[in-house]
Amino acid sequence: MDPFLSLLHSFSQRLSGNELASLKFLCRDKIGKRKLEAVQSGGELFSILLEQQLIASDNVSFLEGLLEGIKREDLISLLKQFAEGREVSSADDQPDPHEKRLQDAAIEVICENVGRDWKMLMRKLGISEVQMERIMAANPYNLHEQLFQSLRVWRKGKGKDAKVLDLIKALRACNMNLVADRVEQKLLLLNTGTR
Repeated sequence: MDPFLSLLHSFSQRLSGNELASLKFLCRDKIGKRKLEAVQSGGELFSILLEQQLIASDNVSFLEGLLEGIKREDLISLLKQFAEGREVSSADDQPDPHEKRLQDAAIEVICENVGRDWKMLMRKLGISEVQMERIMAANPYNLHEQLFQSLRVWRKGKGKDAKVLDLIKALRACNMNLVADRVEQKLLLLNTGTR
């Protein structure tokens, strides 16, 4: 059975009648009134969201927003675990091992050296304000973790098209030349076989 469908089924069983009513209300701008009135369970609602491609195993942001709307942090946690697990398992959409190793090294340097201007860098990399706000809310007062999680979102979103050169270009575009130089030095050490 599809793991994502299993997850949705378990969510459906854990929703109260009031929570289902709230979810239906939150979906009013996405699903027609007649369709929503016919929905009797979480499973039926999730089926419609799947059909309309509002949710998918590799796109859970809309579902996460719905669960935030009904304050079900427990389900959000399970959803995040699923999304992170899927990220690991979808090997065909990951950078090759060498590129990933270079990215890991670059991300480490960036997290150690980029400070309060991290949002400017993320905008250059195409991370949305909504994504950044969500990351900040999940990691308040922890700048290093906010930056690290944002870079993970960037890498996950790009998949195999994620390139360490894009990180360096974005750093230079933000006038973070010192950090870009440090990333290049680190990559040079990796490429010559030393750390």
